[in-house]
Formats: sequence, structure tokens, C-alpha cells
Amino acid sequence: MSSDAEEASEDRRKYEFKKVIEDLKEYEGSGTQLVTIYIPEDKQISDVVEHVITEHSEASNIKSKQTRTNVQDALTSIKDRLRYYGNFPPDRGIVMFSGAVDSGGGQTNMVTKVLESPPDPIQSFRYHCDSNFLTSPLEDMLMDKGLFGLVVLDRREANVGWLKGKRVEPVKSASSLVPGKQRKGGQSAQRFARLRLEAIDNFYQEVAGMANDLFVPKRHEMDGVLVGGPSPTKDEFLDGDYLHHELQDIVVGKFDVAYTDESGLYDLVDAAQDVLADQEVMKDKKQMEEFFEKLHRGNESTYGFEATRKNLVMGSVDRLLISEDLRKDVAIYDCGGQEEFELIDHRHNTPSHDCEGGGEAELKEREDVIEYLMDLADQRGTETKFISTDFEKGEQLYDAFGGIAGILRYSTGI
Repeated sequence: MSSDAEEASEDRRKYEFKKVIEDLKEYEGSGTQLVTIYIPEDKQISDVVEHVITEHSEASNIKSKQTRTNVQDALTSIKDRLRYYGNFPPDRGIVMFSGAVDSGGGQTNMVTKVLESPPDPIQSFRYHCDSNFLTSPLEDMLMDKGLFGLVVLDRREANVGWLKGKRVEPVKSASSLVPGKQRKGGQSAQRFARLRLEAIDNFYQEVAGMANDLFVPKRHEMDGVLVGGPSPTKDEFLDGDYLHHELQDIVVGKFDVAYTDESGLYDLVDAAQDVLADQEVMKDKKQMEEFFEKLHRGNESTYGFEATRKNLVMGSVDRLLISEDLRKDVAIYDCGGQEEFELIDHRHNTPSHDCEGGGEAELKEREDVIEYLMDLADQRGTETKFISTDFEKGEQLYDAFGGIAGILRYSTGI
């Protein structure tokens, strides 16, 4: 699979996860009766089943009969689902949600959902029982800021690592042999200064070597390099062109950081939040700039549901642009053998529909409009790009164009 296809597949998977998470966050239980279990890929399923059986037994001590019954029913449902797995969970683990959720009028409805292979690996086993499902770890995974190389250094030590999504991974460290500013007796000031500069140069080369070894093989996948440390160290390091030239070209910021041990990598990420936020939407900005450029030319863009749908069916859409905030369904009606479409808010009931040529409309199907459009795009070899609303043109896509647009391969007149 090409990198573009992998990215599109991952984007779709993230959207599907996001949809499920939004649904889960809407659910509420009466008391602590909604059960969430995070299971890492290296956790044996038999151990999880044993844990669930123990929790089921301990739940018999819950005083409220309704809460006791609901918790035990949720645990039974989870145990039944675990039977479908072998010795271990799928890659990156699984998350299981089960519980009796309020459905109004004092009634409850049992809900059980399983999410396999989340965007990032689950780090540790976690059992949670509360009035809401625990979704925050999954939400953190979806807040992906790409892949950045991290370097923090002063003249005494340095650390190099990764920022993968929101996760900082320290990888390499080094300590310098740079002498202090006070020379030992018997050394001339000039000779001492020369030796000190040589030691600093050697240390900068060592740090650059660590960074090059780690980052260069991944340079085409990286979104940038961040460098931190006190002045003038970080400036000397960057101005001296110690880094591989392809890494030097993708340095997106340098920041004052007080510590240069592993904790300095975390301080560097905190200091770079504005730059990271800008980088995250940079690709979206480029997509929207191209869309508006073609829109102004007037012949190689499309927007709105109906025009974009028709162009997708024709196979003329190169890239489908969808707002991340779009939350609508499409209702498909049969009007005397012709299909007609209507967009509806996720939360609203399906309305009656008047056929354009008159006559009675029969509802054929109602589905998520993003899923509908992405299926059409997949069939025609069209890329799908999700566009953030965290910048002006991204907001315009949502507000002015209904959250749906496309960059065309050729003009269609639609």
C-alpha cells in the first residue's frame, strides 16, 4: 500500500474511532455501573477473563440491587465478547465498553462496544467502573501531531528523542567533556580557550551524530525537528550546521529550555505548543489554498453535497475535502426509480421528503454522510482529506460550503 493510501486508511480509521467515542461520551449510567477495560496487546486474554470473573464476584457486595445487577450484566457481556479472541488481543490491543445507559423515562438500555487496534498501542491494563465510560486515553490518541525529532542540549549534556503524536520518547543521551570556564594553573589563557572550543565542537558533533543516526532514516516521514536549550548553545549548534543538511532544512523551531536531561524533552514540547499547532494544520491549509485557487479559476473545484456527489460518481474528484466537524447523515429516497438525497443532522429524525417531480418518496437508506462519500471516493480512487476548523479557511469549508468540497482532476461543469 502506498504512503498516501496508508494515510487515507488511517484517517478513515481515526474518523470511525472518533465517531464511536462521541457516541460513548453521550452515554450516562445511574451510579458507577458503566465498565471500561483497556487491554494491551501483550496481556493474556485468560488473565483478563480471570480479572472480570473476580470483579463479577466482588460486585455481589454492591448494596443497590439495580447497580449490582447492571454491573454484573456488563461484566458478563464483556466476558462473552472475550471468548472471540485467542491467547492475546489484536495488534495495539482492544478497549471494551459495557453498561446499562439511561434511555429516558427511568429506563436503561444495555450497550456493549469493542474497539480493536486503536491508533496507538494501549500501554497498560486498566479496569474502570463509573457513571461514564472512560474515553480520555482514546481521545489523546486521536490528537495526533505527527512525528517530530527532539534535541535538547547545553555544553554539559544532551538528549535526543521523538515526539510521536502526544507521546515523548527519550532515545539517546550524551555527556560532554567540555571543561569549565576556570582554567587550571599553568595553562595559558589562549591554549585553554582553544582546548575548550575544540571540546565544545567535538560535543556538538557527537550530539549531531546521535540526531542524524536517529532522524535521517525517518526524515521523509517527519514533520520537523525541534531544538531546545539555553542561549547561546542551541544557536551555536544550529548556526554551525552540525546537523545533516536534510534535517537542518526541517528545523521548525528553537526554544529556550532550562533542563537538558530527559525532562528537558518534555519541556521542549511544552515550549513548542504554538509551533506544533501550526504544523498540525499546515497540510490542511495547503489543501484549502489549492481548493480556493481552483475555485477562483472556476473550473476545477466542487463543493456542497450534491455537486460533490455527482463529481465523485463521475470519477472526476482528485481529492475529497471533508470538515472534521461535519456530523450529518444522508437520507436516500426512491422517487419513482430515481434517487434523491437529503442531509439531516445526526440527532434529528428522518423527515418526510417531497420528490422533485411530485409523488411519494420511499426511504431506501440513511447513513453517515462521511461514510457515504468516502465509499464513493474509494470506488473511484479518490483521496479523502479531513480538514480542521482550527484556521480561517477550514472554518469556511464548514460554514460556507457545508463541510464538503473537492479538488477536481478535470472540469465537468457541475
